[in-house]
Amino acid sequence: MQSTQKEITDSLKNINITKSCRFIGKTALITGASSGIGAAAASSLAAHGLKVILVARRREKLKQLAREISALGSQALVMTADLSILQGAEQLVCDLFQKGFSVDVLVNNAGFGWYGYYADMPWQTAAEMLQVNVSTVIQLTRLLLPGMLERRCGHIINIGSIAGSMPNQGIAVYSASKAFLDAFTTSLHRELRGSGVQISVVRPGPVRTEFFQTACTLPEGSSIPGERFAVSAKRVAGTIVNLLNHPRRVVFVPWFLGVSGWFELAFGGLIDRLGPLLLRRRQKPLKTSI
Repeated sequence: MQSTQKEITDSLKNINITKSCRFIGKTALITGASSGIGAAAASSLAAHGLKVILVARRREKLKQLAREISALGSQALVMTADLSILQGAEQLVCDLFQKGFSVDVLVNNAGFGWYGYYADMPWQTAAEMLQVNVSTVIQLTRLLLPGMLERRCGHIINIGSIAGSMPNQGIAVYSASKAFLDAFTTSLHRELRGSGVQISVVRPGPVRTEFFQTACTLPEGSSIPGERFAVSAKRVAGTIVNLLNHPRRVVFVPWFLGVSGWFELAFGGLIDRLGPLLLRRRQKPLKTSI
């Protein structure tokens, strides 16, 4: 977690405000902006001339990021919201409209994971994951899309995962939520052709964020494999900025993960056999220590 914050701080110090983004002067709303991909994306978008609205529950972290962005001459607005509850997204948008803001770029980044046997997963954890990873994305998109269509300008970027196309043991609900984002994005992408509004899904592999630590702290949860192969949040943020200038329906980070769908087709049978063994071995230390 500390290394991630240091990456964000260092990147802010080294950023020069550019004029290369076609959304310069527009407003971007980033959920889950207090750390990780969200914070890095907010910093990069601000550096490319966008006004950013920072959304998360941890107000102090948002305020610190906003101060760092403002010190570089960009504009950042802090808005706290609890997106794990049903009314969270609607209240957020109502507050925005009351303040006179419109949103041109929506980055649906907020989300969390849980690792372990689905039979052991507390329903409250599953319900909150579906609310944050799925329902909030639908709500924010539905509430902000009409304004983008009216202005014939906008871009919605959903942060998915390769887990959406490579569902594996231990992450049943998380994989399902990311598969939903893939299908949702594809359907809307086809609906929106010619409207002036773009929608994309970013499918990263493991990313160095608080995601892994948070998964360990959830009831009955365990550490999620793959952290040692993680890329930086800054790398994903660079992909988000690039999408604004070069829209695509789907992009992988790193790019070679684009073979993930073929990997599932080719080796899915082998994973069916080995996956349960890997989960059992990883869960054993946790259960014997209780």
